Amino acid sequence: MEAEGRVLGPPLPPPPSGGGSGGGGAEPPACAAGAARAPPPAAEVLEFDDEEDDLEVFSKDASLAEANSFSPSMPTSPSSMINQYKFEDESELRDLFITVDDPESHITAIETFITYRVVTKTSRSEFDSSEYEVRRRYQDFLWLKSKLEEAHPTLIIPPLPEKFIMKGMVERFSEEFIETRRKALHKFLNRIADHPTLTFNEDFKIFLTAQAWELSSHKKQGPGLLSRMGQTVRAVASSVRGGVKNRPEMFTEVNDYMETFSQKINVLDKIAHRIYKEEREYFNEMKEYGPIHTLWSASEEDIADSLKGVASCIDKCCKATEKRMAGLSENLLPIIHEYVLYSEILMGVLKRRDQIQGELDSKVDALANKKAEKDLITEEIGKLEDKVECANNALKADWDRWKQNMQYDMRSAFTNVAENNLRYYEECLATWESFLTSQTAALHVEEDSEDRP
Repeated sequence: MEAEGRVLGPPLPPPPSGGGSGGGGAEPPACAAGAARAPPPAAEVLEFDDEEDDLEVFSKDASLAEANSFSPSMPTSPSSMINQYKFEDESELRDLFITVDDPESHITAIETFITYRVVTKTSRSEFDSSEYEVRRRYQDFLWLKSKLEEAHPTLIIPPLPEKFIMKGMVERFSEEFIETRRKALHKFLNRIADHPTLTFNEDFKIFLTAQAWELSSHKKQGPGLLSRMGQTVRAVASSVRGGVKNRPEMFTEVNDYMETFSQKINVLDKIAHRIYKEEREYFNEMKEYGPIHTLWSASEEDIADSLKGVASCIDKCCKATEKRMAGLSENLLPIIHEYVLYSEILMGVLKRRDQIQGELDSKVDALANKKAEKDLITEEIGKLEDKVECANNALKADWDRWKQNMQYDMRSAFTNVAENNLRYYEECLATWESFLTSQTAALHVEEDSEDRP
């Protein structure tokens, strides 16, 4: 049973040309995607190797010179590398802050589910209070996503984590699974809050502020059966027509770009999970070596200190490996998988844009074949032309925002992985160098004592 909400405060190949901060004030026009936030500095298009083999994506033939030629002024320090791509502090420009936390398990006679606390703080005048706290379950997030897609069919709605077990997870109600989902839901709401159009959606406001019973009542006011049937018929009719005749070249290029991006990001997702799996296997094996050397030292008095030193080094390297695995699971795997889901969403958005275009094309054909009802069809064509232009403009603006966010997120993810790897190898190298130095010093002392009469 969900807790009621309560008010706390007072009343790849070069694309045709894709992520943003929300702002206060009046709601933007329905046809406009709004102004995007300042993009990351000089972000290039994410491109991947064209090799089909998964491992060939990271070919050994790629030279360091090519990697460094990415930016002539790129700093060599890992810390300064990541700082180069960070956005400037925009907290002063934001007027909507959302936090998803405090997961709770609920057990009923019918089902077991998790709810999450959603805390909203805002200075917008359209909200009755400055702070809200509600509890929401996963199906509430699904409802919000469907309402956003219904209201804005040609905008890029952020993805939700999968309903069931996500890749790499074991149990649905494990702490790891719940925390991973919480982070994804937190990102989902904040991406909507940062979007210049979605942030003003009325269903989004209701989701953030309504008490549990109010939200349930509102969810029942969905589109009627006839409306849903009409949408289904139009979608089927659009698919039967076999494509759009007058699709603008830009959206053909976007479609081609997304097909290639989808293939490559799925390859990266597989490789990232393979790397994590192999790292975990290596970690599990290495954990066994430390105790073995410790036991060995008990039966070898002459080299007992050396064996204990090796066991200590292995233990330190185990801890460093565990830290690196945590970096992969927190900074790389979720980012790549989010864009796997984004690729599916974008393909759906392009299909919906084509559906609107298809409706216009069918009316134009009908006008050419029918002299009667000419005025009525002409009026419908005018409305559809406006609808297509509106859809095109919205998708163009959202495509630019999404592409910028994707480039920044990918750069940050891979730079974080590079930094973690550098720290890992430096830590392990320092551990073994210290051990070898101590062994060399002990050997010299032993030799000196033997040379003395």
